[in-house]
Amino acid sequence: MMISTSTEAESLRAEIAALAARMIAEDGADYGSAKRRAAKQLLGNQKVRGDVMPDNQQIEQEVREYNAIFFGDTQPQRLLELREIALDAMQLLERFNPYLVGAVMNGTAGDHSDIYLHLFTDNGKDVAIFLLNQDIRFEVTENASSKRHEPVETLSFMYQQEGVHLALYNQDDLRAGGRNERAGMAAVAALISESQE
Repeated sequence: MMISTSTEAESLRAEIAALAARMIAEDGADYGSAKRRAAKQLLGNQKVRGDVMPDNQQIEQEVREYNAIFFGDTQPQRLLELREIALDAMQLLERFNPYLVGAVMNGTAGDHSDIYLHLFTDNGKDVAIFLLNQDIRFEVTENASSKRHEPVETLSFMYQQEGVHLALYNQDDLRAGGRNERAGMAAVAALISESQE
């Protein structure tokens, strides 16, 4: 399938975004793998040009629309529950400057969504010791970061029957800011309050 015009590229980009959004909402796929799987499903093994792939904002909008159409009766309650659990976890981890990120923060979370928190501390080992003292068993992984050259250590565990992932950053990363949207405890409490009105 040759893509000869910008209109065809735009149309294909919209198809990939819609299919990826379904995979995210239905299966809990992450944005990157959902994009790749959607492109492969639509184009086979053909090499995909960069201008054909949707960006995460376009996919996020499609996820919102998909949730509204297919999960409008259940998704808002699920989102509220996840935000309440996230706030509870943030209060527990308050000394490590927790911020909520991802689908629970931006409102696209569904049945398969986990809670993602960024913690900012000068010593990541303090977080691990704190969790062990709380009798919380966790797994440690390292994930690539778009902002940093070195991988980011992530501690993952179950909390109130939900998956929670803590990405550990140092204090300087908090001051440096970044493109990632994130919400502190007051902002998460406000999101909860808004959805209960």
